Amino acid sequence: MCSTHSHISPFISIPFPPSKSKTHKLKYPKILHTKLCSSTPRMSLNQNSNTNLINTITKLLWGPSLPPQLLISTVRSTWSAAWQLMMSQLAPSDPTGSYTRPTSQFRLYSNPKLKVSPKDLHLYVGLPCPWAHRTLIVRALKGLEDSVPVSIVSPGIDGSWEFRVFSDPEKDKLVPGMDKANGCKTLREVYKLRCGGYSGRSTVPMLWDMEKKEVLCNESYDIIEFFNSGLNEIAGNPELDLSPPAVKDDIRKWNDIIYPNVNNGVYRCGFAQSQEAYDKAAEGLFRTLEMLEDHLGGSRYLCGDVLTLADVCLFTTLIRFDVVYNVLFKCTKKKLIEFTNLHGYLRDIYQIPKVAETCNMGQIMEGYYKILFPLNPGGINPIMPSGCEDEMLSKPHNRDSLSVETKVVQHSVS
Repeated sequence: MCSTHSHISPFISIPFPPSKSKTHKLKYPKILHTKLCSSTPRMSLNQNSNTNLINTITKLLWGPSLPPQLLISTVRSTWSAAWQLMMSQLAPSDPTGSYTRPTSQFRLYSNPKLKVSPKDLHLYVGLPCPWAHRTLIVRALKGLEDSVPVSIVSPGIDGSWEFRVFSDPEKDKLVPGMDKANGCKTLREVYKLRCGGYSGRSTVPMLWDMEKKEVLCNESYDIIEFFNSGLNEIAGNPELDLSPPAVKDDIRKWNDIIYPNVNNGVYRCGFAQSQEAYDKAAEGLFRTLEMLEDHLGGSRYLCGDVLTLADVCLFTTLIRFDVVYNVLFKCTKKKLIEFTNLHGYLRDIYQIPKVAETCNMGQIMEGYYKILFPLNPGGINPIMPSGCEDEMLSKPHNRDSLSVETKVVQHSVS
């Protein structure tokens, strides 16, 4: 999977060319002149003053009636054109309107001469991003927290990643903060520090070499494979192998199913730019979820009794499903909580020590609903579904009864 697919964050800067059109002065009724001149250029739709201003304008123009049909059609056409422009930058598509994920620019295993010094590693992640979340989980499970320090970015208003102190009520969770390695203000600045600079997309996760000032990798699967087997000499839990030789082929097979249909499938739903593209993505997504539901009815994890990298990759999409993808990305056929086995599987992994603290649901929601403007122009952050709260995710899952060893013991007792 890692040789043919790239896993990068959707939270990217959307550059717009400077306008070449002349500035036109608009004439307003005198009653509005003072309010319009005193308003700031970056007003929130939630501000009372702005709402009052809009109400005043509409009453003057057409009274209590609905806006004229011509105005509605004009606004619809204008918004549609603007949406297409923004989506072309946020989510590149093929001629059918299907989302095409850009490839990662820095691959860990593409340069055989590359020498990595474990003591010089630094990880950059963003908490809303499922691809970055993979690296946090493997880092935690392998006991690499002290050996591989991390800097956590948060999405800015323009979608680019930035560093800022963030007070978060979830004290037991990871939270965004400052750049601990380079003292930069944005992730783009970090990328530009590398030899030769950089002008591409500044994505997470990103593994950085502090000594060489170089981007080692921004491909999530490369990083989790490296964390799993390449740093055992400095890992606190070197005995754990999330890609054991006996199930490597199974892991590859599951990744080849899950990546296009689930991991990227939810994005193909949310970023579809045609009805045809959406229908195709949604059908593939839910067909695969039903297949997984059936498989997990008789197997604790994807590859049997052992947790693998394939489970980690599936988990980071499932944990976001009901809280984000079901609503914002229009993955509406069923909620994850309606899949009995899949939701139990989700709770099973969530309750593995150290995993829950990597799941900051508040940051995940804010990173999608507040930042993906083309999908949620109002920026309203909905209430978290009860099935996504820690109390629900911490409920007993009873999936250990599916393990082979448990079945053998139960059979012998009976």
